Amino acid sequence: MNYTQHNPVPIPAMGEHQSIQATIDTVFDWKYALDRKNLNALYEKGKAAQWNASDLDWSTEVNVEKMMQERAAGGMGAMMEKLLNPPKKLTDAELMEMQLNMNAFMLSQFLHGEQGAMMATAKIVLTAPDEDAKFYASNQVMDEARHVEVYHRYLTEKLAITYEVNKPLADLLEAIITAPQWDLTCLGMQVMVEGVALAAFGMMQMMMAGEPLIQSITSNVIADEARHVAFGVLSLEGLYNNEMSANELREREDFVLEATFLLRERLLMEQVFERMGWDGPVWVEWAKETPFMRGFRQMTFAKVVPNLKRLGLLTPRVRDAFEKMDILQYENLTDSVEQPAAPPPQDLVKLLLEFLGNSTAPEGPPVIPGVNAPMAS
Repeated sequence: MNYTQHNPVPIPAMGEHQSIQATIDTVFDWKYALDRKNLNALYEKGKAAQWNASDLDWSTEVNVEKMMQERAAGGMGAMMEKLLNPPKKLTDAELMEMQLNMNAFMLSQFLHGEQGAMMATAKIVLTAPDEDAKFYASNQVMDEARHVEVYHRYLTEKLAITYEVNKPLADLLEAIITAPQWDLTCLGMQVMVEGVALAAFGMMQMMMAGEPLIQSITSNVIADEARHVAFGVLSLEGLYNNEMSANELREREDFVLEATFLLRERLLMEQVFERMGWDGPVWVEWAKETPFMRGFRQMTFAKVVPNLKRLGLLTPRVRDAFEKMDILQYENLTDSVEQPAAPPPQDLVKLLLEFLGNSTAPEGPPVIPGVNAPMAS
């Protein structure tokens, strides 16, 4: 692992390092029953699917600005203006800069989230009651280290823009790491954060179609993350239906609702608008209300909702809150055990296909996994 950081990641307000106190009970499993067949099969799959970030083709030229300019020349600027309906009319150059910054912001938050996942799964190794879960979590720690490496290298070596961790994500990661119960750490990271990230990775493939290196990175990461989310569901299955008191279940409901709020807030991209020199509150309100941005935030919960339903956490109280957030619509989609990948919702697919199909670029619309090409396996 040897690369030059042309563009180091900005330091957040809390400084270069952040220390938090996490009180946990470390659990040894002296029985070694290893009788959870689904988890053991997932562990075997994880071992067989290891890949080396250094083996990707890092000699690939990455020029996202040029890609955006070519899209603008093909008439994409006007279509983006119509699709996004921003608070003020933007020139092609402003639209391109906004897209560059939005993509960099998302990739930066992927990086920070992967570090959080590495730490959370290390905690699960210590705290999970069964050796089966400890085995898989140990395997996942390696996956997360590789994801941190690959996103950090892409951002600092290949892109000209990076962002510090945003506050909602930092707050959620802290809550996950400091949660005293192992199942809350697993629920918060494996089901909530990883579930939202899995859908967001698919969105990144759509928006960065035509950039082969990030497509290769994202395809590999999606394959890993699909297993991670399935691990969370399998590890927690049955726990909330059979073993929780009313007070304990309400604590899990509170955790789910707070995590959902923070995960939605982190996608409002206030840091992007501030860096662009725009009126932050006006643009944040736009991000909350404009159909495309609202649809993007909603679709990131396309796996979270059915997974919570499978776990028995789609309680009347959670259902009511999700209905108000307009994400209960995903409750009948297939969960991550039955279908690990997260295909984009069809309404968003239709919108993007119509949008891209109108492109007058000579090479035609770009190939987008999950939209006009197969999903990563």
